[in-house]
Amino acid sequence: MQPSRKPNQLDVARLANVSRTTVSFVLNDVAGSAISPETRQRVLAAAEELGYVPDAAAQALASRRSKIIGLVLARNTHHISSDAYLTLILDTLVSSVRAEGMRLMFDIVEGEHHRDAYLELIRSKRIDGMILSGPRFDDQALQALEEEGFPTVLMGQLPGSSCRCVDVDNRSAARQAVDHLISLGHQRIACITNASLEYTAAVERLEGYRSALVNAGLPYDDAYIRYGDFDPDSGHARMHELLKQDPIPTAVFIASDVVAFGAVAAIGEAGLRIPEDIAIVSFDNVPLSRYVQPALTTINLPAKQLALKTSEILMHLIRNEPVDEKQVLLDTELIIRESCGASHQR
Repeated sequence: MQPSRKPNQLDVARLANVSRTTVSFVLNDVAGSAISPETRQRVLAAAEELGYVPDAAAQALASRRSKIIGLVLARNTHHISSDAYLTLILDTLVSSVRAEGMRLMFDIVEGEHHRDAYLELIRSKRIDGMILSGPRFDDQALQALEEEGFPTVLMGQLPGSSCRCVDVDNRSAARQAVDHLISLGHQRIACITNASLEYTAAVERLEGYRSALVNAGLPYDDAYIRYGDFDPDSGHARMHELLKQDPIPTAVFIASDVVAFGAVAAIGEAGLRIPEDIAIVSFDNVPLSRYVQPALTTINLPAKQLALKTSEILMHLIRNEPVDEKQVLLDTELIIRESCGASHQR
């Protein structure tokens, strides 16, 4: 039967059994998209079978938009400059939105002006959709976005929010990290969070740490808890504080690789060795984590998949296409290296 309308990229995606973002990557020949030859051929074959050609009317409609996606971080500039994980997210997001013929605008929202800043962004028509990375429990401004019905996706979770979100199971991943230390015989295990407890990820990772201790019948002691602040300086300072405890911990779960870099330096300055005196497991698996000495055992947080899925959902919202999933949780993996004292597994 002759179709009643011209096929679009969503039709190609359905026929090829891939996401619309993948179709855009293939048809726009985006470099570095890591799409297998088999998938690429399947997309091209589906486009040819459907007789897909760019829709001039759709392009004209799109041209009335700003064709800009806003990536907003509710942190200060000092945090941003120290965030090695952010560079992984940015690289993938830029490629993803370019594949849609759009651009990425990066903005930082600080202090008590969240609501006005968000509303200014969306009402000025400068952006077509917003990605909010690192949501905070005290961010009341999100309600304004929800009331406006503006296309918004959280990179992270926020209980009570109606916004769609993409994240990992931080509690489960942190529990796996601490379970690994417990399996190596450690009983005095400290924790340095990735950030203050206004941030949902910090709370969730701390809860995972606590859960692992309780399940193993080990005490949860506030004296062994310290709060990081996204950067190596905070890890350095908090580790020096932990080394003043009597007795000192034999292991530390540090909920961010970047924070862990500072902690590693503090342990060395104290004349102690990793992992012989203090074992470390961290979180994120940023590229530098394998090159510090000793290389960090860490939870791999899939940055590329996180950014791609977030972008894909946001594009659906912008085009008023149905999105079945309100929350997407991606898989994590424990990467075992030297810092925990276990045998090498990779």
